[in-house]
Amino acid sequence: MAVIGGGPRGTSVVERLIAGHRALGAGAPALALHVIEPYEAGPGHVWRTDQSRLFLMNTPCLYPTVVPVGPAAAGVASSPGGVSFDTWRARVNDGLVPGLGDADLAECARLASRDFPSRALYGRYLAWTFAEVVRQAPSGVAVVRHPQEAVRLRRLDAGRWRILLDDGSRVHADDVVLALGHLAATLTPEQGRLQDVAARHGLQYWPPAVPADVTWDRLPARKTVLVRGLGLNFFDAMIQLTEGRGGRFAPADGGRLEYTPSGREPRLVAASRRGVPYRAKASLDSYIPRSIELRFCTPARVLAFRRSGVQPGFDHDLWPLLHRDVLRVYYTTLCRTTQRPLTAAPEAFLAELDSALGTEGPAWEAAAGEAVARAIPVDLRLDVEALAHPFAGRRFADGEELAAAVLAYLDADAGGSAAGEDDPLKMAIGALNAGRSVIKQAVADGGISDSSWNAELRGWFEPLVEGLASGPPPARIAQLAALVRAGIVRFVGPNPSFGFDQDEGLFRATSPWVQGESFTARYLVEAMMPANRVSTSLSPLMRTLLEDGSVRPRTRMGEDGVPVTSAGLDVTVPPYRAVDRTGKAQDSLFVIGLQLASVQWGTAIAAEAGAPLEAGGRTLLDADAIAAALLERAAGGL
Repeated sequence: MAVIGGGPRGTSVVERLIAGHRALGAGAPALALHVIEPYEAGPGHVWRTDQSRLFLMNTPCLYPTVVPVGPAAAGVASSPGGVSFDTWRARVNDGLVPGLGDADLAECARLASRDFPSRALYGRYLAWTFAEVVRQAPSGVAVVRHPQEAVRLRRLDAGRWRILLDDGSRVHADDVVLALGHLAATLTPEQGRLQDVAARHGLQYWPPAVPADVTWDRLPARKTVLVRGLGLNFFDAMIQLTEGRGGRFAPADGGRLEYTPSGREPRLVAASRRGVPYRAKASLDSYIPRSIELRFCTPARVLAFRRSGVQPGFDHDLWPLLHRDVLRVYYTTLCRTTQRPLTAAPEAFLAELDSALGTEGPAWEAAAGEAVARAIPVDLRLDVEALAHPFAGRRFADGEELAAAVLAYLDADAGGSAAGEDDPLKMAIGALNAGRSVIKQAVADGGISDSSWNAELRGWFEPLVEGLASGPPPARIAQLAALVRAGIVRFVGPNPSFGFDQDEGLFRATSPWVQGESFTARYLVEAMMPANRVSTSLSPLMRTLLEDGSVRPRTRMGEDGVPVTSAGLDVTVPPYRAVDRTGKAQDSLFVIGLQLASVQWGTAIAAEAGAPLEAGGRTLLDADAIAAALLERAAGGL
């Protein structure tokens, strides 16, 4: 059998195969397991260990794991030597992990469980885990590493698969797992036009890319660089072009940071549809705030639809449950922490709010709104959906007014992160994040209708929760604010447009909400990852699989009855066998990871250490199911 892709998802499959084989004991079938990965096995491409340590994870040390650990591992075969990242970090500090370099040792020593590690260090953990799992494999398992890229996969007449590697060699396997991770993708029509303009006019257009793949040194000092995107990739570009060029951040008055330039920074002009960056994570000693307990968006209530044979809608059935929890957490924290006088006693207000939230049917929202209106000043009230557009409808007289507004937003966000469980908004976001893992269970594998998936879950909720709950470490927001004050970073404004100014021969960026302000530059950087869509992938393997008909994208029905091509592959229910062009499930071809975006939501999120496998550890549950199917087939139970 072969696993194509040796990054985190492929590593999990290998680990589950070896764990399952050990559990079978003497009756286990002999396995020859081929792992095909052009980068280092374990970290793969995104987490490779030679990247800059300025690139940080957006989850703290206590969160990620690539193997089942803790109570969540009780129902599956025990891991052969695997541990969570935080346990591995502690072992490094205890001198129990040999072979690490000084930089790894130094980083582990300065990290606590609540801190955010570099992606390079997490890659080192992944490499160690892969090596340790393979080292402890029983004698009946032979793991063969192929440090090449798989470029073609074809099923032979005998039912076996032939895998062509980029060096011309071939691997034959009875069963194949596609664990491909992030793949290069074609540009959108607009991106293609900008690239073409750049080529014709001597400009530089930098398309979406994995940040560690970008040669940031090619951007010149003191020149204006347009940056589209204010998500996680923006912060990677920001830090590499500032601190990465010798600039220094230092504490200043009021808990802020001050930036001292090196003189080698470009002038960054950043833009996104919302006009502001992702909100930072809160400073916590747990992933979900300890004070949060969901009362409405619980697995029992959310999954009751599926158990009853009902396919819920997101807006109608699921969001009202999570919305209740978010409001309850926000106002409970507000009443506990605010110094502002309320127009009602906090205890009486919270009792009235709880009663309103418990109202059955759609009347709950009006009842809650009335309770809030009677007790809470207007500027302290929470409109959850409005958080996705903080500057909606607001016009700015000029760029200075916009910059002041964004800076106030950044300072407030940094202050909220520092307050941790005492910040009402950060706790509301914590409730959103807690509910997200429950929602993931509910919507997986056809849990909601196609139209609800497209228009509601993916249409408005995903951008909302991504911008609020998937942000950078707290330090990055404080650093961005310092860079704004130092004049290194400016902002275009909400709903920006990027194009080519024919008169000046330069890229131009403008916002309809900022009067008299626009920016021109020779350089335009797309601060985003390549699109995760199998139909636009540039991977030779994926393209030939689609052309041969061995796989197909999943098609969903839109609200208007028009079919919509999904981002991911068409697959069966777990263990996720690929479906070919004719609609037939391929018994020996399995899919895990990002290419399951057709049937799962949030496939890029790592497994949470200690979380239930069906929730925060879903990727490990998928790997376990695939491994069980592979072992059954190897034992002859085809």
